[in-house]
Amino acid sequence: MTDPQSVPGAPAIEVHDLTVAYRTQPVLWDVDLQLPEGRLIAIVGPNGAGKSTLLKAMLGLVTPVTGWVQIFGEPYARRRSWVGYVPQRESVDWDFPTSALDVVTMGLYGRIGWLRRPQKHHRETALACLEKVGMADFARRQISQLSGGQQQRVFLARALAQDARLYLMDEPFAGVDATTERAILALLQELRATGRTVVAVHHDLQTVAEYFDHVALLNMRLVAAGPVATTFTAENLQRTYGGRLTVLTQATEALLQKRTAEIPPDLGVKPAGGTPWT
Repeated sequence: MTDPQSVPGAPAIEVHDLTVAYRTQPVLWDVDLQLPEGRLIAIVGPNGAGKSTLLKAMLGLVTPVTGWVQIFGEPYARRRSWVGYVPQRESVDWDFPTSALDVVTMGLYGRIGWLRRPQKHHRETALACLEKVGMADFARRQISQLSGGQQQRVFLARALAQDARLYLMDEPFAGVDATTERAILALLQELRATGRTVVAVHHDLQTVAEYFDHVALLNMRLVAAGPVATTFTAENLQRTYGGRLTVLTQATEALLQKRTAEIPPDLGVKPAGGTPWT
């Protein structure tokens, strides 16, 4: 996919000086990151390291304290149609009464328009995407009746329907069986072969080198980022998974100092129970 408005030489994603906090609890701290186009990229780190929050910041779903994110050289709002998103399976209400085909068709609403009904060719496109992930036979099945791995495949099909240039995926391999994992990997490799970029939060350290080209190691701060062969090292893993409490304490203290400095002296400190600062 090419676009004449693309910024020449721009990375797929650029993150600059990004800090995100909930109240006074820092989640990401001073993250600077550039991710190249046309790669399979893993975001790796311990639980609570801010991996999912980083994806949400890329999508404009959380408001940073400082910093910014650009997608192919522009803010996300101008690149929305270029980005497909696969959320964590646990974050979805699977009891919602809809079929697998309807879920995938939702990925086409950028082309259909929210106030218009899908046409036959839209349904055919959605069905073709289900076919790609081996779920065409389940098109009419209620989403709640599918297994966890089948549900994940349906959400991947929805992302495919968007025909995006960049895919953000939050733990696409989590909780799936071996067959589904192989199918997802084959799909990601196909996306890469067509020039797409995939950024995925990933938790299985044993498969990072096998599945991905590029890795970002995150523990609130960016520890390291680059090609897997040179970045996914024992030293960097130790820096990523060790010493988390020290980093958390330092970031919390610094954030409190920044917040206090921004409050006019005559107002004092905001009382407990005030509006959350995010």
